[in-house]
Amino acid sequence: MTSAPTKSAVSSNDRIRTVQRRTLTVLSAAQIVGGVGVAVGLALSSVVVDELSGSTVISGFAGTATVLGAALLALPTAKAAGRGGRRMGLALAYVAALLGCALSVAAITIHNWPLLLAGLVLVGGGSAGNLAARYSATDLSPRGHAGRHLSLVVWAATVGSVAGPNLAEPADRIGVDAGLVAKAGPFAFAALAFALALLIIVAGLRPDPLKLARERDGAPPASATGRRTLRRAWKTLRATPMARKALVTIAVSHTAMVSVMSMTPVKLHHDGSNLDVIGLVISLHIAGMYVMSPVVGWLADKAGTVPVLLIGMSLLLAAAVLAGTAGHDVRQITAALVLLGLGWSCGLVAGSALVSESVAVEGRTAVQGLSDLLMNVCGATGTVAAGAIVDRLSYGTLGMVVGVMVAATGLWLAATHRRAA
Repeated sequence: MTSAPTKSAVSSNDRIRTVQRRTLTVLSAAQIVGGVGVAVGLALSSVVVDELSGSTVISGFAGTATVLGAALLALPTAKAAGRGGRRMGLALAYVAALLGCALSVAAITIHNWPLLLAGLVLVGGGSAGNLAARYSATDLSPRGHAGRHLSLVVWAATVGSVAGPNLAEPADRIGVDAGLVAKAGPFAFAALAFALALLIIVAGLRPDPLKLARERDGAPPASATGRRTLRRAWKTLRATPMARKALVTIAVSHTAMVSVMSMTPVKLHHDGSNLDVIGLVISLHIAGMYVMSPVVGWLADKAGTVPVLLIGMSLLLAAAVLAGTAGHDVRQITAALVLLGLGWSCGLVAGSALVSESVAVEGRTAVQGLSDLLMNVCGATGTVAAGAIVDRLSYGTLGMVVGVMVAATGLWLAATHRRAA
């Protein structure tokens, strides 16, 4: 006969539920304003680099720089979280993004595209922070609820991320009226957004969810878990096959998404589309990334993470085919970008939930940091390749290459899942 829970245990569980509700609220608020910062810069970065450098190949490095920055800041963010809690890790990421926006404004002012790329690397800290926030949502999640809690924070980015690209044009006008050069205003606006996200995290994320999770689970102190982040992550992965499967699928999903997405504004710009059209297409793409994430999270918890990952691979494949055969049809390109976002959502939400639930709390930040490092390194590599493919071959060829990559990953995932079943 099972004994009734003690009063102290009930009190502890009530406290954890209360803290988790507060944590989800704070993280969601930070995601909204942080999403604005990321999306405003994302909508124009490749176009600005294209104009300053006069090269389509170099314009591809705009997306590469931002993704590379997110990769470079992934492990420092995870290490800071391992040592001082989620609040410290997220604050580090948003401070870097704020500094990157300031550097980008200066670079556009003096018409220096290499300096702009350097600024965009730091702006990648905003993406690193937004990605780390999703894992922060799972520290206190009950078993079987990681997907739903994670997806709520991912979904919160919808408001800022969808609005962000459409704010680029008015932010540019306001910036010009305030004395900034053309195209610098959106980056100044993004700096304000990241400053607000930083304030929300520092003031609101108390108590720290990771510290409380360690207390609850009796995990080692932070000083012990914060060292040798990369070594700890590889050691944990060797012992956790499901986490390895999740990391591969997240990385491929992200690579496919950023490769096609980063070159789409340049494609549309060269086809004669104005900033309003480009902003609308990117907004719909970002809506695809985030709007359905709560449904994806619920499905991952109910049906299983691997089936949802396979759905994501199918959506990404469909997106690659549509993009590759669109020609100058803006409507077909838009449909491809929406499917691309939905496929990415399945890969990120289900894969991240699988990481969180398959790794113990003492090794969690290390593996999560490695996951974000790998996905962004792969994404950065993909954008470099995407720029070269579009410049030397075509946007259609890029769709074909991405489709082959996604199809191969989907077949591998399905085969390994059947063997494990």
